[in-house]
Amino acid sequence: MGFELAHVEPEEREWLLSRVEAPWPKPAPEVRRRVLESLMQASLFEAFLQRKYLGAKTFSVEGLESLIPLLKEAVWEAAKHGVREVVLGMAHRGRLNVLAHVVGKPFERIFREFEEIFPEGYAGDVKYHLGFSSDQETPFGPVHVSLNFNPSHLEFVNPVTLGRLRAKQDRFGDRERRRGLAILVHGDSAFIGEGIVQETLNLSQLPGYRVGGTLHVVANNQLGFTTLPSEYTSCRYPTDIAKMVGAPSST
Repeated sequence: MGFELAHVEPEEREWLLSRVEAPWPKPAPEVRRRVLESLMQASLFEAFLQRKYLGAKTFSVEGLESLIPLLKEAVWEAAKHGVREVVLGMAHRGRLNVLAHVVGKPFERIFREFEEIFPEGYAGDVKYHLGFSSDQETPFGPVHVSLNFNPSHLEFVNPVTLGRLRAKQDRFGDRERRRGLAILVHGDSAFIGEGIVQETLNLSQLPGYRVGGTLHVVANNQLGFTTLPSEYTSCRYPTDIAKMVGAPSST
């Protein structure tokens, strides 16, 4: 693990360093088993889709399977601290796996969409734009987890996700912004290259828009569609844009 903290405000930096530099406890056996099970579920799900629906677009999470246990553990950790609403926004890559294993969308519904079996009157959308929500049980109580439907211009899901969470917080009278957590999953080139990300970060600290913090997960693809890292950013890391709000980063 690597952490970039030098740019963070002194008080916050000291708090972060006290945890980063402290001895890291070895994960308990049940945690290690849970993470391994999540990795296996993610890998087997992708293998099944590619075998069963040969040639279909799946935007596989292959090579990024660790995203699934990361998101599941983030939901559990959030529940531990009293969060009861988690709202996710993400692009295509790994979306079907997240729907199945993090948000709890039934496999039957996902497979029906591959078979193009829809309820009568269904207007439809591509399967990797669809969202879902469900109540997830954790040792610390239930958490309502939502994955937003995707707009066609994918990074615009950022303000949509934060707006949805802010509405939920206002609805429940959560003035301290502690009841909900927003999680946004980006590709590295999209994080630095899409202006809407900067605009969303700029609004994030304003009283009319803040939600109490957002967890950004940046998938290091090392490729922006057809563009190499040396051709899509003038800074060292794609996450450097988050320094504008003093956000720490880790790799």
